[in-house]
Amino acid sequence: MKGSFNLNTLLRDNIKKLVPYSSARSEFKGEASVLLDANENAFGSPYRENYHRYPDPLQHQVKAKLTKIKGVPAENIFLGNGSDEAIDLLFRAFCTPGKDNVILVPPTYGMYEVSANINDVAFKKVNLTVDYQLDLDAIAAAIDAHTKMIFICSPNNPTGNSLNRQDIETVLVNFDGLVIVDEAYINYSKQPSFTKDLAEFPNLVVLQTLSKAWGLAALRLGMAFASTSIIEVFNKIKPPYNINQATQDIVLEALDNVEQVNTWIKAIVEERESLSQRLQALEQVEHITPSDANFILVKLEEPKALYNFLVSHGIIVRDRSKVELCEGCLRLTIGTAEENAAVLAAVYTFYGVELN
Repeated sequence: MKGSFNLNTLLRDNIKKLVPYSSARSEFKGEASVLLDANENAFGSPYRENYHRYPDPLQHQVKAKLTKIKGVPAENIFLGNGSDEAIDLLFRAFCTPGKDNVILVPPTYGMYEVSANINDVAFKKVNLTVDYQLDLDAIAAAIDAHTKMIFICSPNNPTGNSLNRQDIETVLVNFDGLVIVDEAYINYSKQPSFTKDLAEFPNLVVLQTLSKAWGLAALRLGMAFASTSIIEVFNKIKPPYNINQATQDIVLEALDNVEQVNTWIKAIVEERESLSQRLQALEQVEHITPSDANFILVKLEEPKALYNFLVSHGIIVRDRSKVELCEGCLRLTIGTAEENAAVLAAVYTFYGVELN
């Protein structure tokens, strides 16, 4: 790997030439009492006041609150319809279909591969090591002249562990394309976020979400943090009103509840450690990967049969036993104390062990 980052050389030619759609709300700045520019229903909405108006296309109020919480300037924040929108936009902006490629490091989040396929972009898989860390030599060997992006999930899904920070920095320094660090589960980790390093690494894109620790999965609000130049590219090609007003309103209220979220995080981490210890006591459990997320990856005997047994008892977990390097593993999300007790009792019953 060798690093010589130049954003302009990464951008697709059609994106460089693109004249973005100019919405009514993006053309007008300031206050007005008569709004007749966007072909809205001036009589109002039967559902809620002001919902007859188009939302702020750049979500300024939400970004202002996120700036206070995340410590990242608003101009370095992109909000998407889930992190999946940001992933898709990265492919559309920087990868020429049928020509360019990206590097994935399985086992990892499945949407990177899905988005690559949707956009007709080749992907190279460089498996993590047996202890779920980056294989730097193999990554370096996989990079060619058409490699535009490397996706790294940390804390990783489905393994739960954080990847070595120095290894990620090595990739950032030596790769001249974009490095996307997906931090969907960062709130559950003691590792510092890479959002503090945007100024140091111009090729860095950090993904986060409000779906996990903030408990807003139904709203589909994802965040991308990057240099102003990269954020400008996102805003250039995104749909004009990608975040609806209802989502913006609810998120604005939710962001006032940092203490509640921190309480939930503390409870989930405590439950994670407790559940791990009780499961590890079973001789049928071979290994539990140390987790920095709100789930654990458990390698155990008869994973498929146990999965079906849990389903029959109304308990749904994720069978990851066919995923690279996750053979024999189930992924268990950390639930409430009552839910965790139920899954623990069911697992013990399946293996014929008395739960003390």
